[in-house]
Amino acid sequence: MHEREYDIVLFGATGYVGRLIARHLLHHAPGDLRIALAGRSLNRLEAVRRWLGGEAVSWPALRADSEDIPSLQEIARRTQVVISTVGPYHGRGLALVGACATAGTHYTDLTGEVLFVRDSIDCFDRAARNSGARIVHSCGADAVPSDLAVLTTALAAHQAGDGHLAQVDAYWRDLRGGASGGTLASLAEDIRARQTDRDKARLAADPYALSPARDDEPEPRTVRNRLHVGRARSIPHWETPYLLSAFNAQIVRRSNALTDWSYGRTLRYHEALTTGRSPLGAVRAGALATGQAALVTGLSSAPTRALCRRILPGPGQGPSEICLARGRFMVELHAETTGGASWITRFGARKDPGYTGTAAMIGESALALALGEQLPDRAGVLTPATGIGNILTDRLRAQGFIIDTRRESGGPEPTPTP
Repeated sequence: MHEREYDIVLFGATGYVGRLIARHLLHHAPGDLRIALAGRSLNRLEAVRRWLGGEAVSWPALRADSEDIPSLQEIARRTQVVISTVGPYHGRGLALVGACATAGTHYTDLTGEVLFVRDSIDCFDRAARNSGARIVHSCGADAVPSDLAVLTTALAAHQAGDGHLAQVDAYWRDLRGGASGGTLASLAEDIRARQTDRDKARLAADPYALSPARDDEPEPRTVRNRLHVGRARSIPHWETPYLLSAFNAQIVRRSNALTDWSYGRTLRYHEALTTGRSPLGAVRAGALATGQAALVTGLSSAPTRALCRRILPGPGQGPSEICLARGRFMVELHAETTGGASWITRFGARKDPGYTGTAAMIGESALALALGEQLPDRAGVLTPATGIGNILTDRLRAQGFIIDTRRESGGPEPTPTP
């Protein structure tokens, strides 16, 4: 990539999560990295710079609007990497993806919208591959923990000579924190899009909706996420559906396919939220399932959607610093390999997953892309695992994230693979 005026442009810097990302970049980016903030209002961008203080006061402020395509093309031409926090992405985010794909500019976002990612693949994957752009969607709580945990496990199992991954169960445990207003807005938009188009609803429900070669994958009826309250398969805990698990699974399956099914050709992936092993855990699981179902129902019709907007956090809103400091999460992944071995991988942090955790994950994703640190030799519409890979794991460990894996049991003694 030829020299650009900026290394990173943060589009959507005036929102709540955007400000957290800007703060992360201020504290953790190299001093010589050229960072600019972009958004619709120069006055609000100036307020963000004052709030950040320090070197950020001199960061350039660029006016850009998701409805103003020339402004998006302009920022794409001037920078190496774009971070976009401007959602919901479906219907308003595709123009920026196209600008970056055409200009050869790397791109990251926080989308959890399968229809948006599918549109991005169909419209701009070829252009991005031709220009060398890495379009890396879903660099926050959805879907970095799931995607990198599976990558870490697959690499460790391969190096130990344990074969490919056959079954993976990922459990969100010790979760304290909430979904951001932007995530809820994206969920509402995704539900609305599915309701208005049966084909889109069918596509969104396909476990392999994001596969680069759908005909090479199993039929949807043979692969289903277990969407019920019950006992977890791999641990003696109660589990309940998790709102983002279906999307995270689609990202993991795309990562597998983009790497020529290096995780395992017959990999089965399941993700859920656990609530403990006691009878009280069963009650919690039922309550969470009911609450999530009520949320989806509430976002499914115009009158109740308007009510939800009044009582739930909206885009740009977030918790206090005290609440953020209490946040934490842990994803525990249990994997069985084709060689009969069992592996356990942990991915977590003492950070609110939807806010400070997400700011660190996408911030480090953008820094890795801007600095070009041992990135996979790959371009196009990618995933965190395939577009950034192990270097993101290393960067997050340096930020205090717990990311480790161990061989638990089973199979013959491992024979390390050179």
